[in-house]
Amino acid sequence: MADTTQMDHTDYSPESSTGGGDTVLGDLAEKARLGAPAGSGSAIDGFTEEGESLPGGDDGTEQHGMKKHSHGNAPVIPEASRGERRRSFDLADFPTLTGFEEDWRFTPLKRLRGLHTDELTGAAPSVSVTGAGNVTVETVDRSDARLGSAATPEDRVSAAAWNAFAEATVITIPRETVADGEVMVAVTGTSPVAAAQHVLIRAEAFSKAVVVLDHTGSVTLAQNVEIIVGDGAELTVVSVQEWDDDAVHVSSQQAKVGRDARFKHVVVSLGGDLVRLTPSSIFTAPGAEVEMYGLYFADAGQHLEQRLLVDHAVPNCKSRVTYKGALQGQDAHTVWVGDVLIRKAAEGTDTYETNRNLILTDGARSDSVPNLEIETGLIEGAGHASATGRFDDEHLFYLMARGIPEKAARRLVVRGFLTEVIQQIKVPALEERLSESVERELAAGNL
Repeated sequence: MADTTQMDHTDYSPESSTGGGDTVLGDLAEKARLGAPAGSGSAIDGFTEEGESLPGGDDGTEQHGMKKHSHGNAPVIPEASRGERRRSFDLADFPTLTGFEEDWRFTPLKRLRGLHTDELTGAAPSVSVTGAGNVTVETVDRSDARLGSAATPEDRVSAAAWNAFAEATVITIPRETVADGEVMVAVTGTSPVAAAQHVLIRAEAFSKAVVVLDHTGSVTLAQNVEIIVGDGAELTVVSVQEWDDDAVHVSSQQAKVGRDARFKHVVVSLGGDLVRLTPSSIFTAPGAEVEMYGLYFADAGQHLEQRLLVDHAVPNCKSRVTYKGALQGQDAHTVWVGDVLIRKAAEGTDTYETNRNLILTDGARSDSVPNLEIETGLIEGAGHASATGRFDDEHLFYLMARGIPEKAARRLVVRGFLTEVIQQIKVPALEERLSESVERELAAGNL
């Protein structure tokens, strides 16, 4: 959300005016209508007729030993609209990162291990696909015309990954086919050398499937995942990050959703040193529905970041976003930025996004930024909510009053808090495995 500036207000009355109250009030009303300052100078410090006057590069010096605001030295003004975000396959179109960019201000660039600066020459993680026998799996080179049809890079790391990958995995659910089982995609890393990877998932018209991307091992990986959900198709994509403790993973996962399609995207991030995912869902025709869920659990020193976009570009579509996170340990850090864009043509939109974060110990930090941009008032509804806090004392008291020890009560609260997301996966074996992983996280924190 944009920062709200608190201002002093001056009351005007005919008695306090000079030269006639009606004239002064009329001038004020006209200036307010036009958006101009009400007096000879700017009525609000920092504003002119052209809009807000942002501080220069040297403004916002340190005060009382505190660090400058992260926006203070921004070399460029961020795009006014999420829809104006730069998209390109050319790495040269994305300037070298400084950390002051809006999209990267929460990310510790020094921990990316060169994904944003170096050539991605390492070996990509191995990919093994099992499960449904009526789903097509191909390994293709970068000249395949289908690649790039669903997603265009919108940041420097994604563009670097696009220009560096040699082979891509293409998974196709044929038209009017119901997959005869979950499609399990095991992505296994074995090298810390910076590498690129590309995956394309295509659910053709009126097909139905669940695809699980299961990330394990040790990597330094820039990854692009393209997702096409055809007209009338129903597709669930689950991305699980249970990397080793030293892994660095930056993944762009972009979906294009067709007419009357149903798309569910679930993110579960538990392992890794730094994991940054940028899922997006773009509606391309009316009548579609999107659900986006996320679960993340950060331990001491971990950085888990999620930046998502729901782009309502066409009329009469529906979206729901629910992300939940837990943090424990010194310097555990989570970031959630949720952008919902309702374009001018997207009449009849129905959308809501929410983010909840539970801080379990001292020393952890959670950043949560919901953004809602609306270009038309002809919608069914739009809203967002965000909350970050500690245990609810009333919940603990309720459980302890019924004879449950405090430690067990705390675990019950966390388990119940996160289970809502796990249950959206609808793959029993995976749900059980992830529930056990959450239990191990709790045990590691001695909760």
